[in-house]
Amino acid sequence: MPNGSHRPSSASDVRPGRGGIAPLDQAAQFLKGVGPKRAEQLARLDVRTARDLLFHVPRRYEDASTVTRIGKVEIGQDATVIGEVVTKGVLPTRSGLRIFQAVLRDGSGQIEASWPGQPFLDRTIRKGDLLLVTGPVRFFHGRQIAPREYIVLGSVEDEGGSTAGKVLPIYATTEGLSQKVLRSILDQNLDRLLPLLQPEDPLPQALAQRHGLPTLMQAVQQLHRPASLREAEQGRRRLAYEELYFLQLLHARAQRRERTRRSGITFVRNDRLIATLYRKLPFELTAAQTRAISEIFGDMTAPYRMNRLLQGDVGSGKTIVALFAMLLAAENGMQSALMAPTEILAEQHARTISALLEGIDVACVLLTGRLAARERRDALQQIRSGAAHIVIGTHALIQEGVRFHRLGLAIVDEQHRFGVRQRQALGSAGVNGASEADAAGEPTLEIEDTQPPSDGAPPDTLVMSATPIPRSLALTLYGDLELTVIDELPPNRKPVRTAVRQGSARSRVYEFVREQVAEGRQAYIVYPLVEESDKVELKAATAEHERLATEEFSDLRVGLLHGQLAGDAKDATMRAFAAGELDILVATTVIEVGIDVPNASVMIVEHAERFGLSQLHQLRGRVGRGAADSFCILISDGGPEAVERLQILARTDDGFEVARADLQLRGMGDVFGARQHGLPAFRFFDPERDEDLLLAAREDARALVERDPELEREEHARQRAALKQRFGEREALFGVG
Repeated sequence: MPNGSHRPSSASDVRPGRGGIAPLDQAAQFLKGVGPKRAEQLARLDVRTARDLLFHVPRRYEDASTVTRIGKVEIGQDATVIGEVVTKGVLPTRSGLRIFQAVLRDGSGQIEASWPGQPFLDRTIRKGDLLLVTGPVRFFHGRQIAPREYIVLGSVEDEGGSTAGKVLPIYATTEGLSQKVLRSILDQNLDRLLPLLQPEDPLPQALAQRHGLPTLMQAVQQLHRPASLREAEQGRRRLAYEELYFLQLLHARAQRRERTRRSGITFVRNDRLIATLYRKLPFELTAAQTRAISEIFGDMTAPYRMNRLLQGDVGSGKTIVALFAMLLAAENGMQSALMAPTEILAEQHARTISALLEGIDVACVLLTGRLAARERRDALQQIRSGAAHIVIGTHALIQEGVRFHRLGLAIVDEQHRFGVRQRQALGSAGVNGASEADAAGEPTLEIEDTQPPSDGAPPDTLVMSATPIPRSLALTLYGDLELTVIDELPPNRKPVRTAVRQGSARSRVYEFVREQVAEGRQAYIVYPLVEESDKVELKAATAEHERLATEEFSDLRVGLLHGQLAGDAKDATMRAFAAGELDILVATTVIEVGIDVPNASVMIVEHAERFGLSQLHQLRGRVGRGAADSFCILISDGGPEAVERLQILARTDDGFEVARADLQLRGMGDVFGARQHGLPAFRFFDPERDEDLLLAAREDARALVERDPELEREEHARQRAALKQRFGEREALFGVG
């Protein structure tokens, strides 16, 4: 299928037509124009079969109809030109630098291209090659282009002397396998291979037609041989829809299985506790918080199990929304569990919630690994007996020995910090039999069998995230969850003033820190590394802490915090900073989540260009939590592009806008790591452009699952096979067979 994941176990030993191997599964070595050496080169591009070749699609396209003619290129312009190499050579300079230069010519004129310090290009670029070159044009003994990028398109003879009007596909290549050779292999094999795709097209023709999408065969042809950029985009959208459709099919089946396998708890609202909390709140809920509470209550009072993601920016008030949900559970005589990723964050939640519940007949208990033996025994007894209505803790909540009396609601905070199994373990508390997590060997919450809630129904599940994610990406990553977004900050939340500064301004920045400390404030200074490295010239937290503590801020109290410290040392440092016993905390991104110090007013990030925008936004969220004005200073020695990227943070404090910008600049895989998020390896889906496809795929997948939950009908055989081929492991994870 298009993800190229299918590999015959012995493809390299099977010749075409032998051993029952399907033509598209034949080893690449037996394609036209491919021998053993070319097959090895193709394998480095993960192209091992004929199918892999078809789905080795272009990285991008150059529209030769928009390429500037060389004769019309102007100095100061950023241009893309295509020209024949008429002369070339390596020019030495007095300083010892060797420069490769080539003169390019088309029918309108010629221009010199110059590559300083790259004399090796003399071996790869030949006279007569047709080059596509992009870069700024300057004056140096005449017009000269400084290539940021170049592509050898072939030779003038290969292209017939003209590329006018062509859309040129640009492929990923490897050493020894040029654009020219790769395009030649595709040209020799494409017409024969394309028709073989039609019998295995997994999308019903009616579904593709409904959305104006081409068939699989047409889409692949449009990607390799587009008549226009618009046609190439049509091909990409078809394959993007296919990726999304099968992912949403996976999610839809998981949701339906969950609904039908176990009925949920039907909570009844009597407002005995909810109304009391609402009346005593020291602030008014925002419209977004009110909407979120309404959606969560709607799920909890329904007969099916809630499985919802609550997403909101730093400071948007997710905790109070979660507390109202916990009070609804308490009104029904059931317990709630809230799991946080760090002990500090769990303790913060316990303090905040206990303060809000003062005077309300609801007991809150904290369970973490730091508790002394006697405290732990007392906490476990309260949990087991039901005296504890709300239980807040870390992963200690899913350890052996923790037994709940009547658990009705499980909440996971900062859920991206937990693995999928841990999230499931918290929400898989089983009654009268082992849960799915038990079967997988995972620890789970245990419930006393003497008083099972709602005939053994599992608890409702709410997962919370303070990492803003664009709607399209949230629906992709968490399609098995219903989505609630708090897209509004409380009116009294002060914005953090953000500035970008170069390293040369560091002394002035430090002076500003000193002024803030003199006013009774505290500051963070964050570095990208724990220890210095020979491989990169970056300041590191450990060495800089020593320098700052003994030189720059020798008269102040400077602490150090990073992920390699022992747990007790980390907790001690964080507690000391929170208690005001440290003026400055030198740290790595370990502080990104789980530390709330209202008195901290300054966040300094060194080498800010090394961080993603979303991560910088999370770091910025560590300040601005008190009444004082707060500041975030991003120090960077990067170039103009890096500084311009960082200026996005200076222009907006909207985390969703920041996330969208980060997504455009870095891509999904870099912003949201697959390891933490289970992010699918998308090749065609673009969350910035394809939200309409995502919503269509979601609707189509849900409609299919309602008609044929197990995809047992004959007309759905291809879809079932494609689903298993793409998501074998994830199907098992979600319990989908």
